[in-house]
Parts: sequence; C-alpha cells; structure tokens
Amino acid sequence: MSSRFFVRVLGTLLLALAAAGLCLLLHAPLPWMIGPLLAVSIASILGQPTASYTPLRNGGQWVIGAALGLYFTPSVSALVVSVWWAIGLAIVWALALGWLFGQWLHRRHGAEMRGVTGPAMRATTYFAGAIGGASEMTLLAERAGARTDLVAAAHSLRLMVVTVTIPFAMQFSGLHGLDALPPLIRDVRWGGLGWLAVATGVGALLMRASGRTNPWFIGPLLVAMGFTMTGTTLSAVPTWLSNAAQLVIAVSLGVRFSREFLYTAPRWLASVALGTVAMLVLCGAFAVLLAWGTGLHWATMVLGTSPGGIAEMAITAKVLQLGVPVVTAFQVCRLVAVLLIVGPLYSRLYAKSA
Repeated sequence: MSSRFFVRVLGTLLLALAAAGLCLLLHAPLPWMIGPLLAVSIASILGQPTASYTPLRNGGQWVIGAALGLYFTPSVSALVVSVWWAIGLAIVWALALGWLFGQWLHRRHGAEMRGVTGPAMRATTYFAGAIGGASEMTLLAERAGARTDLVAAAHSLRLMVVTVTIPFAMQFSGLHGLDALPPLIRDVRWGGLGWLAVATGVGALLMRASGRTNPWFIGPLLVAMGFTMTGTTLSAVPTWLSNAAQLVIAVSLGVRFSREFLYTAPRWLASVALGTVAMLVLCGAFAVLLAWGTGLHWATMVLGTSPGGIAEMAITAKVLQLGVPVVTAFQVCRLVAVLLIVGPLYSRLYAKSA
C-alpha cells in the first residue's frame, strides 16, 4: 500500500467514523452502516479522494459471517429447515422479479443507448435487473458482452436504496427485538474468540481457494454454524468488533459511487431507483403472504426476501433482532441459486439473439 493510498483510506475511515457518531446522536437505525454509507457515497460523488482497502472489507465480512453463525442453534436450525418450501418460493420469486425488472429496463432504455448493440443492451438490462451480488452479476454481464458500467451502477444504486430504506422503515414502525431465540453464547471469552477466529479464517481461505462466491462471508458463516449446531460454545463476537465490521463494509459500498456515476446515464439511474422502490413494495406484499404461510413475523420475511445484499440484510436483522437465522438462510440460499441459474437462463432465453 502506497503512502498516498494509505492517507486516502485513513481519511475515508475517519469520515465514516464521524458519520457513525452523528447517527448515534440522532438515534438513526444501523448507525454504523447507514451513516458511513451515506457520508462516503456523498463524498465520493463530490469528487473527494475516498478509498476502501479490500482486506478491511474482507475482514468485515469475516466478522459478520462468524457472528451470524452463532445464531444457528439446533432448535433454530430445525426451524429454518422446516420452512424449506418458503425458501424455494423466495428463490423462484427473486428470479422472476429480477427478470421482469430487466424486461422493464429494456423496454424503457433498449433503444436509447447510442453505440450499444441490441444483444449488448439485452445482456445489460438482464443482468442489471437480476437480484444477485453486484460483483458477480457484473462479471457475468461482462462475459455476455454487456455494458458493465451500467450493470454495476444499477446494482450499487439498488443496494443503497434497499440498505437505507428498510432500516428506517423498520425503526419508524417500531419493530425490533422479535427474536425469541438469542445466540447460543452472549459473553466474550478471549481464548474461545481466538479459536473461533482461527477456525472461521480457515473456512474463508478454503472457500476462496475453491473459487466460491463471497468466501469471506460464507466460509466463516458455515464454520460458526457448524460449532453452534453441535452445541459448541467458544465465544460471542464483541459488539465493538461487529460495529467496526459494519463500518468497513459500508465504506466499501460507498466508494463505488463517483462524480462520473451520476453522469453515466441519469435516466437509467432514475429508472433503477424507481424500479427498486417498486420491487420493495412487491417484496413486501410477497413477504406478508410468506409470513401467513409460515407463521413467522412479516418483518423477518421482508428482510429475507428483500432485493438487498446478504451482509446488509443480515446486519439489519442482527441489529434490530428480527429473525437473524431465517433472514440469513433466505438470503444465502437465494444468492447461491441466482448465481447458479441466472447465467444459464440468459443463454437459454437470449443466446440465439446474441
């Protein structure tokens, strides 16, 4: 790391920390994520030299994955397995909703992007609409010959809208503390925490070596789940460490925005924002139906089916205590299914036209 880049990273972290402190004073929801996300995004758009250090982001995902895994007690795991059919429906819903969103984007913008061929625009709108990880969808879009800047912008904006909107809506409604089953262990044991860090770190490295998606989140999550499901209690994750993890994850999201971001395609971004709001409303209605069928609280189902990212929605559930294991299971299963299906589905639907 060069000294110049180090100064940029340090300055960005200090800005994020100040924003988190302000949100704490204002009693805003998820202050360690929303404050840094908004502050760094605005600074980036204004042309300030913000920067994110990838190992810090990976470390943040590592901490959050390990912390969430501690919720999967045997009784909670049995509950998650019992709603397997709802998880399946949520996967089908996400695939259909993403495809419809892509169709709508294509209808609105398919003919207005100069210099973009028909097949390239089809790939652009398809992968921009898919409800999956931003980096993974952008990579798939690049392989299909799409305009990756539009795809990345769409996913970044969608993630920001969802991450900011849902926590404020939950706080406004007064919903929190619905978890009847807390983590298996709540006290920090420094020796056990060390073993937990080593084991989950090995899990992350194994996932990365095998080329899996989100290795620094999924690997620690699975390892921590394994300990918890067998009744092994090592240690809780310190609150300050979880807060720091939220902050660095928020910073990594905020630096995606830049001054050029707003000039990429204003009409395109406006359509993405409008479409994201519509998806939130539709997902809310779908969540209410799932809640009726499963007997789980509708707020938990909203977080589980929302078109946001795994870490962001799981953090929201953890901080507000809204069904952490269920939300995590829904989001993880959806991400895996989308990554496995979206690419082949595009080839089946549009390969001939491409």
